[in-house]
Amino acid sequence: MSVHREIKKVTTNVLLEMKKRGEKIAMLTAYDYTMAKIIDSAGIDVILVGDSASNVMAGHETTLPITLDQMIYHASSVVRATKRSLVIVDLPFGSYQANSKEALSSAIKIMKESGAHGVKLEGGKEVKESIERILTAGIPVMGHLGLTPQSIYKFGTYTVRAKEEEEAERLMEDAKLLEQYGCFALVLEKIPASLAQKVSESISIPVIGIGAGGGVDGQVLVTHDMLGMNHEFSPRFLRRYLNLYESMGNAFEQYIIDVKSRDFPSDKEQY
Repeated sequence: MSVHREIKKVTTNVLLEMKKRGEKIAMLTAYDYTMAKIIDSAGIDVILVGDSASNVMAGHETTLPITLDQMIYHASSVVRATKRSLVIVDLPFGSYQANSKEALSSAIKIMKESGAHGVKLEGGKEVKESIERILTAGIPVMGHLGLTPQSIYKFGTYTVRAKEEEEAERLMEDAKLLEQYGCFALVLEKIPASLAQKVSESISIPVIGIGAGGGVDGQVLVTHDMLGMNHEFSPRFLRRYLNLYESMGNAFEQYIIDVKSRDFPSDKEQY
């Protein structure tokens, strides 16, 4: 693995500079120490401790069941591994929607107990108060529009959002509002590429896409998906860089064969 050039720690300001000079931002998810260490050493800009941990790590069908304390457990594992990347943590479902006071205390708890660098939450103008309150505590906030998985039961489907004129206009308006409220960046999930590019061009904060085309300022994928560990999930926007499901499966099968045939351990592999 090539050691990434020495670079000062990535901050929210570094991301703004990257957008200004047209350098794309690379972001991946991580939920544990070992994986985060590898991702960070490779030179990733942003690590998202996503509530996708609910699916990937815990096997839930949606992101809804994961708790604030579970998110903090994952986030602190990631922070301990990270030297360079900006670490952003998802505020889980139910930890900020009810009122802005709860949102603030959730965000403070994450920052205090995990050592992360900022939080991400879903929604537009309906979460205005929460965003503003979190920002008064000096905590950076990343927004999230388009397909917002915590609202999955409202949508009833994981299909592309904002294809209709009305929803597209609302999304554009929400993106501008999030910038006004003081978000340092924005994730756009599963929306038409042309709309995503328009959003990115009309606001000055970085826009990171997942299934939102190449006209935005950066990309994010779920690490387990792009490594091919999660083989049942193959949306159009996913590029698989490895097929770990298969190679890990083969390794496990070989280990079982070696143990049962007494091939492992060999003379060299014992004391």
